[in-house]
Amino acid sequence: MPELPEVETMVRGIRDAVEGATLTRVELPVCACRPISIKPDFPLLQERVAGRKIVEATRRAKRVVLRLDNDDRFVVEPRMTGLVLLEDAPDETHFRFEWHLLLKRRRSILRFWDRRGLGTVRLFSAEEYEQELGPPKLGPDALEMTPKLWATQLSRTARPLKVALLDQKLVAGIGNLYASEILHLAKLSPHRPANSLERAEWNRLNKATLKVLELAIRYEGSTLGDGTYRNALNKDGSYQNQHRVYMKHDQKCPTCRKGTIERIVQAQRSTFFCAKCQPE
Repeated sequence: MPELPEVETMVRGIRDAVEGATLTRVELPVCACRPISIKPDFPLLQERVAGRKIVEATRRAKRVVLRLDNDDRFVVEPRMTGLVLLEDAPDETHFRFEWHLLLKRRRSILRFWDRRGLGTVRLFSAEEYEQELGPPKLGPDALEMTPKLWATQLSRTARPLKVALLDQKLVAGIGNLYASEILHLAKLSPHRPANSLERAEWNRLNKATLKVLELAIRYEGSTLGDGTYRNALNKDGSYQNQHRVYMKHDQKCPTCRKGTIERIVQAQRSTFFCAKCQPE
């Protein structure tokens, strides 16, 4: 579930504890669940990072990035249920990877927890990082979009607008939850062909994207009914209390108070919208 706001919240939560810290070692905790994907092989990874310093904690789309002093980068992709934590996890049985840190004589452990085991931990050289996560593999970051850039990126496809927003090659960081929220705030139908928007609509889409994502970051992401997402200190996010349409199907639209929130399936993902607020 973690999307751009949740991953940005994770990064902000760990930054002070990891930037400038020395990696004393990395470990694979004992876990009876299926192993996650780790590359390169763990013994080689251990050898490459021993004694290295973390110089930057940042984000690339929906991934946590730890840049080391030799410009190698740990890239953690949480996927559906992964969390990067400094404090206790939802349970003790799904720890997957540990970074043991030393910062100003203080020792700490950064952990990757993943209930479903779909997440990944990869160590890239600077060149590998650009090859795997630079253009054209990932598009511009959603927080760096402009109306002109939206027009450039989405005019490439006639797919429904909601489906296009999920294409990480076009724009990076937006997932299913926030796509529905953005389109509702922008008053744009999820059915619209992405290349059919006009100038005023690109402006609305850009404004809505920044407003939704920045507010979600301020509220530290969305913790849904399954309780899986937690911030770096094992606390709930609270943006779920601000959702307008996501998982609100069959309820009255909070925006127009006339329509009813509908749920449809697009590209095998649920889309939530109000037909009155978001006419085709």
